[in-house]
Amino acid sequence: MPNRVVSLVGHSGVGKTTLTEALLHRSGTIPRMGRVEDGTTQSDYSDVEHQHGFSVRTTVLRLNHEGVAMTLLDTPGYSDFVREIRGGIRAADSVLVMVGAGSSVEVGTERVWRMADLFGMPRIVAVNKMDRERAHFAAALADLRASLPGPVAAAFWPSGEGEEFRELINVLTVDPGTLSSDLRPAVAEARTALLDTIVEQDDALMNRYLEGEEISGEELYQTFLAAVHAGRIYPVLPVSAETGVGLDELLHLMVGGLRSARERGPLEGLDGQTRDPSPEAPVSARVWRVSVDPFVGKVAYLRVWSGILKAGDILQNTTRGEEVRLAHLYMPSGKDLTEVPELRAGMIGAVTKLDGLHTGDTLADPQHPIEYASLPLPDPVYIRALHPRSRSDEDRLGDALGKLLEEDPTLYSSREEQTGELLLGGMGEMHLNIAAERLAALNVNVDLRAPQIPYRETIRRRAQAQGKHKKQSGGHGQYGDCTVRIQPGEGYRFSSEVVGGTIPSKYLPSIEKGVQDALGRGSLGGFPVQDVYIAVLEGSHHEVDSSDLAFQLAGALALKNALEEAGPVLLEPVQLLRVRVPASFTGDIMSDLQARRGRVQGLEPEGSVVVISAAVPQREMQDYNAALRSLTGDRGGYSLRHHGYQELPGALAQQVLEERRRQLAEA
Repeated sequence: MPNRVVSLVGHSGVGKTTLTEALLHRSGTIPRMGRVEDGTTQSDYSDVEHQHGFSVRTTVLRLNHEGVAMTLLDTPGYSDFVREIRGGIRAADSVLVMVGAGSSVEVGTERVWRMADLFGMPRIVAVNKMDRERAHFAAALADLRASLPGPVAAAFWPSGEGEEFRELINVLTVDPGTLSSDLRPAVAEARTALLDTIVEQDDALMNRYLEGEEISGEELYQTFLAAVHAGRIYPVLPVSAETGVGLDELLHLMVGGLRSARERGPLEGLDGQTRDPSPEAPVSARVWRVSVDPFVGKVAYLRVWSGILKAGDILQNTTRGEEVRLAHLYMPSGKDLTEVPELRAGMIGAVTKLDGLHTGDTLADPQHPIEYASLPLPDPVYIRALHPRSRSDEDRLGDALGKLLEEDPTLYSSREEQTGELLLGGMGEMHLNIAAERLAALNVNVDLRAPQIPYRETIRRRAQAQGKHKKQSGGHGQYGDCTVRIQPGEGYRFSSEVVGGTIPSKYLPSIEKGVQDALGRGSLGGFPVQDVYIAVLEGSHHEVDSSDLAFQLAGALALKNALEEAGPVLLEPVQLLRVRVPASFTGDIMSDLQARRGRVQGLEPEGSVVVISAAVPQREMQDYNAALRSLTGDRGGYSLRHHGYQELPGALAQQVLEERRRQLAEA
């Protein structure tokens, strides 16, 4: 049976899950439609999705229509779940883009449109919620044409809107003269635009059309389908997932116009070799998502790109250079996994309990290895510190967090060495809030807090000081004496300028250890000191009472005394920000960066968008995720990386030091 894999994408709230449910019902796959509000849909089956009322993962669902098997990938709408969205698009052969009839093209739609362009996806556009008040198909179509690049054309027109939305008019086959006067002009204009787009696909057809030759409806229709299949026309049609109007036309168009796996053309590996996407070719597959099920364990979802994958096959994980035995194969649909003996090219399948498989891994016939490119994902930009609520939560956190990181590569975790905090990074506030809820489902309760800023200290000038440790308590005493010089430098360097043997060389490592201990505590707020050169100048020792410990303590004391005389200053970490926004927001972004003490370092126009680079203090970036969304209507994106340290201004430094003293006093 021919197979189509179609990814449903769009901004949050346009009704993707409801439409998926409606398509399953209309095709006879399920006896009745579930409701998102009731938590009864096939797509949103997890507790987190039931609680929030929106999708947080891409769900695989299957239906048959007109003799064609279709796999639907219902993706989340919120951009925080970019891994699920991109994975769902890349695992598909075509894309169904959804927009709302009563709203303009939203930022989520713009993002998924760019992703579909990135992966070369043919697409159909469904304008949903046509039964709602203030639905306006013509306005939605005009906004699509203005906002999204490509040949967008209406293939169907609504006979009415709102409560009057009851049927669709086929723009290609209708005679506008037979329509009522209120519909005739709009449909006639849409028909002309569609015919112009169709005949542009073929020079001979174009000449016949311009010469006034009558072209049969069947020839026009077949040319139309071929253009949709090739991604040269993006047909638009109105639907209502709630009432079912337009579903038959949508299903028919998906069957006829969207391509199958075999029709998408050869697939290219990283080394340039290609693989025909057919069952006859050597087997290859890619892991496009991983989930951790509390009952089944780890589930790896595969897109079989070529060949026939059979239960018991031993394949090579070409991404990691390991052999993998696939003991059992499954076809997923919603929350269910159905065991099958084989998976053929073009199918979505799953394997379980294989800990060595990760998102993006390629599996291939060991005799015909190939590796496909991994899924491109943005770096995490929103970081919070994880604070377990109890000792038992702390004990279980490591294992639970490991499961989350395994499932979602857009999450990352690290331990901030200076502050000791465990950090969790993700794509936004919602992303991390959902992660915390999933940890709670694994019996680990945490609070998310803004991370502490890892301030540092340095010095402005050269200074030197003596440190003498002398203690006599009966028997052998303790004696160590050294003078050190400290001066500004780049990085850290320790040297000895001792002459005449006043300090035996065997004690120099102990002095350096004491110096490093003192550098780790600083002299202002107990922050580590950086960018200094230190030299041991002279000292004295005692043949009996001197020891490694005594000189370590003397070195620490000398360094502490020298720091106090060297003009210590507080440093703050600086991040390199690259923010990508529509050019119309440039002024707002620049003003905001100035208010954040940012230093703009570059401005690069890229068509209708601009990329602004700036060095911004980390303390000013704690709320940037929400601020950028507010400034740009969620049309901006950004990346951050550590860029170094700079001196903290006096008033802010005083504020930080006062807070630090309070913390140390309470500790």
